Amino acid sequence: MISGGEHRMDGAAIIEQLMTTEVRADPYPLYARALELGPVAPGGDGMFVASGYAAVNKVLRTPAFGVATAEMMAGLEPEFIAHSSLALFGRSILQRNAPDQPRVRSLIASVFTPRRVAALRPAVERAVGELLDGMAEQGADGSPVDFMDAFAFRLPVGVICELLGVPEQDRYRFRGLASDLTVALEILADLDELTAADRAADELSDYFTELAAERLARPQDDLVSDLARIAAEDGERLSAQELLANLVLLLVAGFETTTNLLGNGLALLFRHPEAAAGLRNGAITPAGFTDEVLRFDSPVQATGRVALADGLEIDGLPIPAGSGVTLLIGAANHDPARYRRPEVFDPTRTDSQPLSFGGGPHFCLGSQLARLEAEVAVPALLDRFPRLAPGGVPTRRDRLVLRGFETLPVTVR
Repeated sequence: MISGGEHRMDGAAIIEQLMTTEVRADPYPLYARALELGPVAPGGDGMFVASGYAAVNKVLRTPAFGVATAEMMAGLEPEFIAHSSLALFGRSILQRNAPDQPRVRSLIASVFTPRRVAALRPAVERAVGELLDGMAEQGADGSPVDFMDAFAFRLPVGVICELLGVPEQDRYRFRGLASDLTVALEILADLDELTAADRAADELSDYFTELAAERLARPQDDLVSDLARIAAEDGERLSAQELLANLVLLLVAGFETTTNLLGNGLALLFRHPEAAAGLRNGAITPAGFTDEVLRFDSPVQATGRVALADGLEIDGLPIPAGSGVTLLIGAANHDPARYRRPEVFDPTRTDSQPLSFGGGPHFCLGSQLARLEAEVAVPALLDRFPRLAPGGVPTRRDRLVLRGFETLPVTVR
């Protein structure tokens, strides 16, 4: 249902609607309205809204459309830097442009090479097997098991923490902290909504300060040890503040989107049992299924860019320097100009290139790892539990940018 603003639907009204709980629960009807406005539409006050696939793809891949840095945001809203959650993300590669972003990104990228990710498959398979054992034990008496808590969170957090070097006993505490912190990535009506996010930022910063110091004193074969050494040896390559901000980002980004990918994927399997049957009999490939989940119900629904230069345009519409562009990834992935029958969940599509992991300079470093985890986990889940079924009413998180479930009860026997 599209409420207030229907009679004057434009770019500004689209954003206004996306701020409501009702629309965030199911934004796709609104995305269809956004696409009717054209690939890009003015949003008022120097803002634009891009919803077309080609338009969003172009902006993501054009370096002259950069991210809004902490300095830019502080210029518009002086209170910005008073919030430790915003300041923390502002020091990470997520919200830096060249030359800072490529300098730091290159230090991290070596961990996510295709060869190194592929080498993780046996470890992912072992972790999946152990978590499925846990689900089987928990649900042996027929009682519901929360898939989000028992599997969708634990698998990716275990993998990214192994890469980072976070001790196993510390890992479970991160789910609540990450949930609080990622509010800072949402489109907010009021910065007062950041109280819990600021607390989480402070706690995670303190945690990684201690862990980095420990790894500097006693190095191990992990990313925290490597980056802490670089920061200690050469602050020009990586400052102490950049070290902390990017360790927190890697932790949160390393499981938040994959957790949502797994939850959204299972919910779609329940709605489309023919897809589950296709995965079981080989008619649907795990890669094809993952691509379609990413397209149909993306874990990341929106992002933003700023025009850093004059002379830019999107689909023929001039975008003056300093203008902000909200990129509706969820709408772009449903653009009928790009996808035939985009409203249909079809894991047999062969032309799917969803924009869920972004593109260009800020393309998600962990995209291949997320795909690997989903492609291993989903077939194993279906194979282990032939009678897997919904076990209650799921609850969605009231979010737009990061879309996923809070709980997803299932029965396994």
